[in-house]
Amino acid sequence: MRQFRIGERTCDEGAPELQSALEQAFERKQRPLCLCREPPTTMYIARNDGQFLVKRMPLTGRDHDPSCPSYEPPYELSGLGPLIGNAIQIDDATGTAILKLDFSLTKRGSRSAPASPSETSDTVRNETKKLSLRAVLHYLWDAAELTEWTSLWAGKRGWGKVRASVMNAAREMTVRGGPLSDILFVPEVFHADDKAAIAVRRSRALSGAQAPGNGPQKLMLLVGEVKEFPEARSGRKVVIKHLPDFPLMLEEAAWRRLNKRYDAELELWDANEETHVVAIATFGISNAGVPAINEIALMVVTENWIPFESAHELQLLSRLAGMRRKSVKGLRFNLSRDQPVVCVTLPERRPSPVAMYIVPAGADEDYDRILAEMIDARPEMTPWVWRTADGGMPLMP
Repeated sequence: MRQFRIGERTCDEGAPELQSALEQAFERKQRPLCLCREPPTTMYIARNDGQFLVKRMPLTGRDHDPSCPSYEPPYELSGLGPLIGNAIQIDDATGTAILKLDFSLTKRGSRSAPASPSETSDTVRNETKKLSLRAVLHYLWDAAELTEWTSLWAGKRGWGKVRASVMNAAREMTVRGGPLSDILFVPEVFHADDKAAIAVRRSRALSGAQAPGNGPQKLMLLVGEVKEFPEARSGRKVVIKHLPDFPLMLEEAAWRRLNKRYDAELELWDANEETHVVAIATFGISNAGVPAINEIALMVVTENWIPFESAHELQLLSRLAGMRRKSVKGLRFNLSRDQPVVCVTLPERRPSPVAMYIVPAGADEDYDRILAEMIDARPEMTPWVWRTADGGMPLMP
């Protein structure tokens, strides 16, 4: 069982006095220490549904003992590796992640700028210096620990849990000198009998997205599950679940680019009714009160909200979903699809953690070379490789 040091006190994770100790520390803005290793690792406290939870600080998963629930596999195996120290910088004093963005949070003029599909280019600048819109969504998901899964959580991860986890993660991040949580809108779970109160809270939360009388308009970020893309008189509407009376407008040209860039995600979503599509978008609200998307990116996730990008990944995640041992999904961030990343890691596997890779049928020699270098660079991890061109999934490790 984990132990935490909170000020001068040491508490077991399951101790009855832990909640009161965490509440006091939360009010005092104290950070607990995880005692799984020496020296201890700094954590932070999140509040969710009246409960206080101890969460790991950004990018500190490797500092925990592999037996600790807060342990996280090396980020160099995913698309996060090239971003650390460049697009993502950690303030040593506060533990806050400072994010550098490659998209705008302002809009000039009455019409939206061409909505970028957030496809990453092959430039070094985009891979290491700034975060694409999709990469921000991946980082939020990763920091919110929504890439992790064990069968013990089955039936316990609905939208309310997802929303709370994302908002808690955003409070530990800054963009353009301010907290990311100040400009991030994640809709609360909709209840018809609370519709009026929800609308009031939404209006208050979105005040920063209202068009000014003159000058550039500030944009906000939206993260939400897509319900549908119905046609509008001009372009499309993006209807977000839990926002039934708040469709966002998307221009026709942007809709065509979205379909081209995210054809695989939309195809996977359409093929399996248990999957979800999560959108991240920059948006503003016009003087007429109409919300419009400026840029948008999509991510398809399983019924347990684990991201995936192919039918083979979905097959592997479905197999792992029934395991009691924790699995951690690797994400691509800014990396293009022709570059290998770890698909899943099994950090609790003994005698050593397992790194699971899926090699697509069209992989070339460069892909194989980079994959071999990634495996060789982490000899402490046991590799598991599924070459889809060779047939069915290999046996589980």
